[in-house]
Amino acid sequence: MSSDFSFQQAFEAFSSALASVVFYSFNVDGVAVPVTVLWLISGGICFTLYLGFINLRGFRHAIRVVRGDFAKKQDAGEISQFQALSAALSGTVGTGNIAGVAVAISLGGPGATFWMIVAGFLGMTTKFVECTLAVKYRKILPDGSTAGGPMYYIKVALDKYNLPRLGTVLAGFFAIACVFGSAGFVHVNQGFVQVKTVTGFDNAWAFGIIYAALVGLVIIGGIKSIARVTEKLVPLMCAVYLTGALIIIGMHFSEIPAALWTIVKGAFAPEAAYGGFIGVLIQGFRRATYSNEAGIGSSPIAHSAARTNEPVSEGFVGLLEPFIDTVVICTISALLIILTGAYLQTGLDGVQISSYAFATVFEWFPWVLMVALLLFGYSTVVSWAYYGQKAWSYLFGENSLARNSYKVLIVCVVAIGAVPNIMAVFDFIDSMIFLMAVPNVLALFLLVPEVRRDLQVYWQKVQAKQL
Repeated sequence: MSSDFSFQQAFEAFSSALASVVFYSFNVDGVAVPVTVLWLISGGICFTLYLGFINLRGFRHAIRVVRGDFAKKQDAGEISQFQALSAALSGTVGTGNIAGVAVAISLGGPGATFWMIVAGFLGMTTKFVECTLAVKYRKILPDGSTAGGPMYYIKVALDKYNLPRLGTVLAGFFAIACVFGSAGFVHVNQGFVQVKTVTGFDNAWAFGIIYAALVGLVIIGGIKSIARVTEKLVPLMCAVYLTGALIIIGMHFSEIPAALWTIVKGAFAPEAAYGGFIGVLIQGFRRATYSNEAGIGSSPIAHSAARTNEPVSEGFVGLLEPFIDTVVICTISALLIILTGAYLQTGLDGVQISSYAFATVFEWFPWVLMVALLLFGYSTVVSWAYYGQKAWSYLFGENSLARNSYKVLIVCVVAIGAVPNIMAVFDFIDSMIFLMAVPNVLALFLLVPEVRRDLQVYWQKVQAKQL
């Protein structure tokens, strides 16, 4: 090993090797198709069909639930269902909506947008299933706090099939992957890239340390503190980003029909340069999954803290996440990039593509993107820190020592997040996140029959006005 072999080189080598294992692929028409992506796609399709398109027919009811029409203060839980949605959205609405969309289009062409939207609709049902189970099998601790998420229902699922040891192993496997996946490198890294691009500030270590300190201030207070911040931060950050994006899209209003046709045409008749039909589909689904995390099992950890005695009601709240995150925000991001032609620019990567799109209208517009990106990334890191903490506590115990040790660890990790290059970061986080999906989706398949039974009982209560 040469003396100049740096931390960055080591990280890149490790990330590349890990990604090659996690994203084991087989070739279809010369395109590498990751098995993990197919696993998630199959889950979304099966759950949507099995539950009778609950993602569509339950949408109106989901709005009623999240606005508090059925809320009861005496119900178990730590935060309101709106706060649970905000906390979960803060973990999904982030860098993936900006940099991730840009990556998908640059690698898969405009047609990847169409498949991102399809993945969003399928992901709504997956979120319904996993959020229902997260509340159903959560634990209420002696101090009134909650402990829930895939770690708990994975164990239950395998126990029901007389495989308790396998359940213990897979639940622990999920928790370990969640701890590593909570590192937050992508969001810190892309935030630094945008700050450097806009302001010229070029000290990655200083940026990381300041970022880590701000994260630490919020995660110290746990889910209640996180929920108080995110219920205000999520609407603000969405307003900042969407206002800027919609202004640019509005200035290209006459070109929107052509852009939509480019998306549809690219989805079904893509250029060979983008890997053909399969390549475009895989890019769309992969980046959509990274963005909305349906099937990954992360946001159910936040939903498990919701104040409700009806697990199915939280499933309805959960299905709104992919709609807001992917169907709405990712679509707007894609239109922005396509209408301005930013994806055709050479030498740009990730968030730089989005920054270019913003700069095509007003030179100072990248400042708007910088503020939005910093808010998006910060809220995501804070939420994932909570997910990682709950996974850590599952492994080492629900006690103050375990919780505090993780908080110190994650703050240190966030501090170095701005240093590695973007592709190595994406490889590492993608690998950890998609590893979580393996045991999670398996548990969803095993438990979805009881979710359907619970849904039928729930609808009967709604119709009888017993909620």
